[in-house]
Amino acid sequence: MQEMLTYLAAALPRVASPAARLLALQCALRADTFARVRLPAGLLRGMRLHGRREPWEELADSGWLEMPDLKPARLEVRLHDAAILDQVPGRRERCRAAHWALRPLPMLLPPAAPPALRLTALALVAHASGQVLHCIDMDTLARLCGHSPHQTAELLDRLTRARILAAWHRHRDTDEVLWQLPDEYAPSTLRYAPCSDACSGHEAQLEQKTSLG
Repeated sequence: MQEMLTYLAAALPRVASPAARLLALQCALRADTFARVRLPAGLLRGMRLHGRREPWEELADSGWLEMPDLKPARLEVRLHDAAILDQVPGRRERCRAAHWALRPLPMLLPPAAPPALRLTALALVAHASGQVLHCIDMDTLARLCGHSPHQTAELLDRLTRARILAAWHRHRDTDEVLWQLPDEYAPSTLRYAPCSDACSGHEAQLEQKTSLG
């Protein structure tokens, strides 16, 4: 998932909306060997994107896909970016990743949560480590989600207020974002990505922030 999010961050325009990015992610992961995608209406309803033209138009205007006919119950889409198939090899693995991206345990948000919040949560859990404390570079997180660092910080605050995150902290020297899940989520429930060694030196700062919050 990290590789696909990174690839899309480079392939899509920086101004692409979170809704367009989430839609592109599903298209990329569900594409067949001919870069064609079939999306049922139920999937789009679950993503709160059924009947919305704007995300499709964003992706079509950028040349990433061909604008589909939105009237059929099952949309058929052709991607112009055939290289997307190389990011997560194997149709079965891509399908599993597509389903997981809709409900990225353990950071589950309500279905009505805005796309910006859902994309930020997905990017975080895709970069979770095997420790209680997780970390990601702020610029990397902002780029994956198409936000500025300031907007990303606001979204992290919202995830904390919603108790999806227990706490987070931005280390000014390294520009790393350190974050922690609520206590009920044990590290063993996560899919891990390696965490940089620098994070271990900042645990006390996040623990202090948690105790103060």
